[in-house]
Amino acid sequence: MKQVLFEEDGAFRVGTILSEAGAAFQVEAAHGKRSKVKANAVLLRFDGQALAVFMPEAQSRAEAIDPKFLWEVCGPTEFGFAELAADYYGHAPSPVESTAVAVALHASPMYFYRRGKGRYQAAPEENLKAALAGLEKKRRQQEQVDAWAAKIGEGHLPPEIAGKLDTLLFEPDKMSLEWRALDQAATAAGLAPPRLLAKIGALDGPEEFFLRRFACELFPQGTGFGIVPAVTPPGELPVASAPAFSIDDHETTEIDDAFSVERLADGNVRVGIHIAAPALFFGREHRLESLARERLSTVYFPGGKITMLPEGAIAEATLAEGKTVPAASLYLDLAPDTLEIVATTSRLERVAIATNLRIAELETRLHADSLAAGQVEGSHGDDLLLLWRLARSLRTVRGAAEERGEKLDYTFRVRDGRVAIEPRRRGTPIDVLVSELMIHVNSSWGRMLAEAGIPAIYRNQVGIKTRMETVPGKHDWLGVSHYAWSSSPLRRFSDLANQRQLVSLLSGTEPAYSKDELGAAARDFETAYEAYAEHQRHLERYWCLRYVVQEGMEAVDASIVRDELVRLEGIPLVCRATGLPPSSAGDRVRIAFGEPDLWEVNLPCRYAGKPAA
Repeated sequence: MKQVLFEEDGAFRVGTILSEAGAAFQVEAAHGKRSKVKANAVLLRFDGQALAVFMPEAQSRAEAIDPKFLWEVCGPTEFGFAELAADYYGHAPSPVESTAVAVALHASPMYFYRRGKGRYQAAPEENLKAALAGLEKKRRQQEQVDAWAAKIGEGHLPPEIAGKLDTLLFEPDKMSLEWRALDQAATAAGLAPPRLLAKIGALDGPEEFFLRRFACELFPQGTGFGIVPAVTPPGELPVASAPAFSIDDHETTEIDDAFSVERLADGNVRVGIHIAAPALFFGREHRLESLARERLSTVYFPGGKITMLPEGAIAEATLAEGKTVPAASLYLDLAPDTLEIVATTSRLERVAIATNLRIAELETRLHADSLAAGQVEGSHGDDLLLLWRLARSLRTVRGAAEERGEKLDYTFRVRDGRVAIEPRRRGTPIDVLVSELMIHVNSSWGRMLAEAGIPAIYRNQVGIKTRMETVPGKHDWLGVSHYAWSSSPLRRFSDLANQRQLVSLLSGTEPAYSKDELGAAARDFETAYEAYAEHQRHLERYWCLRYVVQEGMEAVDASIVRDELVRLEGIPLVCRATGLPPSSAGDRVRIAFGEPDLWEVNLPCRYAGKPAA
């Protein structure tokens, strides 16, 4: 029976010819598989061979052939493998011997270049040297990869990898030796690289991973500020005639706003809304301005924050208790009985900050019962009562409805790896007081800048779409005709830029920013602000899962949002739950938890019956 050696899918195979039709053969392999082989794929014809052992024997003989020796004896011209087999063995080669040489040539592409069916040519010496050097380099590199991977597997992170950790995790060059070593070790451990790094102590856990990823993506130069020129307090400014007080959370360091109340000789009451004025401490060309333009906002998340301005600059401009601080002030003169605004004035001045009131303490004094009684006990009680009445009046004027008090906000407090999640009702008297006065100052200064023809960044809303724009427009939800964020210049670049424009208006100088510059800043701000907000939401969800683990929670009551989505009670978390019966939005159910995945920030949930009694 006629037999053939042929090439199929880059490998050598042998078979018995069953039939021949023109330029093709029907061939049967030793194990019975039949295939169609084109004549131009056939390398050798022979007969009388035991095909079951033919290729294994040829492969064994090929492994004993030194390709370097073949290269040295084959000469520079093109040759066929059978010709070289005759030279190598010194006699007419058997089919197995010829095939062994073919296999050796085929397995040594650095030494021999293919020139056609069964034909080869020795690689030029300089090419061979370069290829062998490359092979040796790869061998040494793999040895290094293996050594690093072994160290990682033993629980030790090599310094070469530790120094590139962020790059390897978030912007890896998958051809680099460091990545190959980390990936090899992770594959051997059956873990994703971040989880392996946490296991060996190179990462503290998911939280550090999330923070490093965020910083790598949004703060490629790092979250620090480096060396920044000092800020300079402004020159002479008039001093406000009444001291002021602020209302903030006890952890707040960027105190942007404060209030004052002064009873005038003509019987009217003058309310001051005072906004910290970093724009008076450094100019537009100062390095801090470019840093603020790059960051665009302070980033908040449970357990930390990344400030827009350095702590040193914040400390100079913040409205801290006991300081007399430069501020931009909006004064409202009110009729004492109706609280109607009879006069409005804006000025740059120094304001003495008498007290930093903290929300937790203030909530024990300023609440529905004290307001119903018409008396707020303690520090600044009468002033707080008047400001609350003014806030209610301002809300009525702009046509806003009362906010429903059943809605909850949640505050996350993280300390020493433990998290507290504190619910707080929306629309409290403190919320109303602060938010209404901030809306008023932002609206008033936005209108002032627009009427003066000075460019500003406005936060406009038509329908449900809110945009940052340089053309003033109404804000439907707030019910105001102009709304330019100006009340948080220590925290947001939009407010700082608008403050610079306000300073130019009040001081009679040229505006610091053109409309085009503010337009570019507004677009960048929206992008950054959403990225920062998404980071905050992600970290809040992560700490919710940490809270579930920390408290050993196995099930909670929840309300149906829609479809399979449920809102958990006592935790600001919406999850997808399996096994829910037919339900309507708002229906309450009991939800049981599976094992939380802190890395994927996923909490498996399933229906567990009716709510707890």
